[in-house]
Amino acid sequence: MKAFKFSLLAGLMLVPLAAAARAADLAPDEQANAAVMGLYLRGDAGMSFLNWSGGNDDAGAVIGGGIGYRYNDNMRTDLTVDWAGKYDIGAGANLSTTTVLGNLYYDWKNDSAFTPYVGAGVGYGWVNRDLGADRSGLAAGLSAGVAVDLTSNIAVDVGYRFRDTMIKGSNPLEHEVTAGIRFSF
Repeated sequence: MKAFKFSLLAGLMLVPLAAAARAADLAPDEQANAAVMGLYLRGDAGMSFLNWSGGNDDAGAVIGGGIGYRYNDNMRTDLTVDWAGKYDIGAGANLSTTTVLGNLYYDWKNDSAFTPYVGAGVGYGWVNRDLGADRSGLAAGLSAGVAVDLTSNIAVDVGYRFRDTMIKGSNPLEHEVTAGIRFSF
């Protein structure tokens, strides 16, 4: 299982690098869009609300980060790693989740500093419990929010995310409210 996790993470981390290699081969008519294209790093933190039929619902912290690539004014993609947890699920047990998702976003670029967006992602997730067996499986997420440009290279992102880690038994569903920052290169 460790080899599978390593292979999955290594493969997903190469996606933005392939996109960057493609950007290096711009045709002259595509160079006008080059200013909006490029790599970015992101970091997020917030609150996560667990909805789980396998135990008590609870709230906990969520932190994460990722690397992404903006293709044009409207489309971007990133690879994120997020951890949420220390959910008290009852009987002295805690639960935490970790997901690695490849995400695709649509940004509604406009003339203001505010850019609304929606996104969807798919990847793999791990559910760790103090008592009971750890589980892993397919993970999916949906997101919506708004980014506020502070400078041409720095944006603050405030949004909502839904994450579902599909494991054997009861799936932990998470509703997250996050704030983060994106650094573009």
